[in-house]
Amino acid sequence: MKHHVPTRCALAAALFASACAAHAQGTETITITGAAERLPAFAGFPGQTDARTPLQAQTWSAERLADENVTRLGDITRLDAGVSEAYDSPGYWAGLSVRGYTLDNRFNVRREGLPVSGETAFALENKEAVELLKGASGMQAGTSAPGGLVNLRVKRPVAGKRSATVWWEGSSTTGAAVDLGDRSGPDGVFGWRVNAAYEDMEPRLRDSDGHRRLLAVALDWQLTPGSVAEFEIEHSRQQQPSAAGYSLRGDVVPDAHDVDLLNNLNHQPWGGPVEMEGSTASLRWRQRLTEDWQLRAQAMVQKLRTDDRTAFPYACYGCYAPDPSLEFPDRYAPDGSFDYYEYLSLNERRDSQALELAVSGSARTGAVEHAIEAGVLRAAYRGRFQDQVYEWAGIGRDDGSAVTGPSDGRLSANTNRDETSTEFFVRDAMTLPGGWSLWTGLRHTRLARESWRTSADDDGSLRATDYDQGFTTPWVSLAWQWTAATMVYASWGRGVESAVVPNRPRYVNAGQALPALKSRQREFGLKHASASVDASVALFQIERPRTGELNAGCDGDVDDSCRLGVVGEQRHRGVEASLVWRTGAVDWRASAMLLDAVRHERGSSDGLRPENVPARTLRLGADWRVPQAGGLLLQADLRAESDRAVLPYDDSVRIPGWASVDLGARWTQPLADGRAITWRAGVDNVFDRKAWKESPYQFDHVYLYPLQARTWRASASLKF
Repeated sequence: MKHHVPTRCALAAALFASACAAHAQGTETITITGAAERLPAFAGFPGQTDARTPLQAQTWSAERLADENVTRLGDITRLDAGVSEAYDSPGYWAGLSVRGYTLDNRFNVRREGLPVSGETAFALENKEAVELLKGASGMQAGTSAPGGLVNLRVKRPVAGKRSATVWWEGSSTTGAAVDLGDRSGPDGVFGWRVNAAYEDMEPRLRDSDGHRRLLAVALDWQLTPGSVAEFEIEHSRQQQPSAAGYSLRGDVVPDAHDVDLLNNLNHQPWGGPVEMEGSTASLRWRQRLTEDWQLRAQAMVQKLRTDDRTAFPYACYGCYAPDPSLEFPDRYAPDGSFDYYEYLSLNERRDSQALELAVSGSARTGAVEHAIEAGVLRAAYRGRFQDQVYEWAGIGRDDGSAVTGPSDGRLSANTNRDETSTEFFVRDAMTLPGGWSLWTGLRHTRLARESWRTSADDDGSLRATDYDQGFTTPWVSLAWQWTAATMVYASWGRGVESAVVPNRPRYVNAGQALPALKSRQREFGLKHASASVDASVALFQIERPRTGELNAGCDGDVDDSCRLGVVGEQRHRGVEASLVWRTGAVDWRASAMLLDAVRHERGSSDGLRPENVPARTLRLGADWRVPQAGGLLLQADLRAESDRAVLPYDDSVRIPGWASVDLGARWTQPLADGRAITWRAGVDNVFDRKAWKESPYQFDHVYLYPLQARTWRASASLKF
């Protein structure tokens, strides 16, 4: 199939002139082949096509998410080899990494392009798409981890939208959702859409039953032909015990076949579920100023409340019965014993606000056509917490057999946080003669942060910190349209993270702000989009400062014995490729990443591979539209990853690589009067492969999380 791809005025004029000349000579009119998918607007160049923009971005529609059984944000690791798990605990918020760098849930998540906290469980029933932008995050975010950004795009009003869905999964998980919408008024100027869902969760993982619910409303109003107001609000709540990770047994990675991976080590009589409740609302106004320019004003408010309850397995201090004198401070004992800690942090409040004003349009300077966007973003975050419980409760075992009593319930201080940022940005996509284009972006950020303890120390101190920082993050890319369907490009950019030394007595510089942690990224890429093939290849290198203890005599139990600072850098150099090949009744899908990740820092850790980062990842898939059965689609997917280092100071200890196969089917059954039922069925991890999928080193401790056990699923969606 051929598509006419909209481009900026200069290129369009040149093509139009060529077409007219060809017609005058009696030859065929020139057409452009290629995919017409729009680049995600939050990438910073609204209105541009993905195939003709020098960025690596992915957009997964609601239908694709349903076909792949993506029900939580962490499940997008199934869809792209550049995304993998990073402390992705069931029953908790998602932990993701992109290009080997863990995303910061406070700064790397967007909703409708505006920053929100990812420290919650996002419902996807009211999301039209999940979008991913790889690298170059400094151009779109004031502070963020360098791997990329994730954006959640909300479903908007459409005329005559009426559907209801029911599903079953795993052990006895059942759920139902409705999606209703319509337009009314003269020429449909008013639109509304309502999404509601409820799920009773009973997964195969034992002792992890819970439930969740969602109610969301989206409205829009076409005030005038050039003026649109849009409003969205959603409220969700999830209550479910989280799953605790396994760990090393002494110096050994346990064989996943020797562990009952359906046990939830978080299960104790005094434990409880993690409750995450959130409300998010956004208001947007789009005003056309002239034929070529428009104004966008949007505001967002997010309010989160969390009750975090966990029976937390952590290390072994004297719990090893054969020799109680031995200690294992970041893992379990050789026999699988560990110390249980009761963790209880109730009524955690995280509030985020954002206001953005931007103007965009096109202009010409000589032979150069400009597509410009400029604006300002004001964002604020407020975290309020209560004193927490984190106390020893007893001794557990990783076979789940041990039952302990609760801790003594002694309270300890938590930390409140406030943050505000003002970000000024400008982006310009310049179309140059000869098929060249120059893309530039610049963001200047003013950041203010403060924190203080929820209760005073014995000396009356709240350990307060207060600091301001300012930094500028540029990005530039040069691209050449090699053919009508193929583009090559090179880009360079900076990103920034801001860190403060934890307010702990062990640090002599406790509470002090570190210099802005500036990352650098270089990328060379090729993108091709035609009627039968969409493909891209990108070579990238990202360098990021790495923090740690600056002095060799650091002792966590001795006050003022440690100094935290920048100890070196972490370099990720890799190549990633993706392909969609449409061959008649079959669509072939593939993505792969080869990653050389290494740490350059002082001491014995120099040259080591970072923990929990696979060197090779692969995703393969096929969709077969069965010709003999109209409306039937059969799917097969393969996921594979290489080994991962477990320890930050010894990359020879690794979990093995793994591979898993998923199968699925979708059949659309037409009914009378335009109605239809879409049936879906599938099985994840067909061969019930037992393996460790990731090895995060979190809270100075090794954790191992297993692949999800073989899980059957089925759903039916009625369009009426």
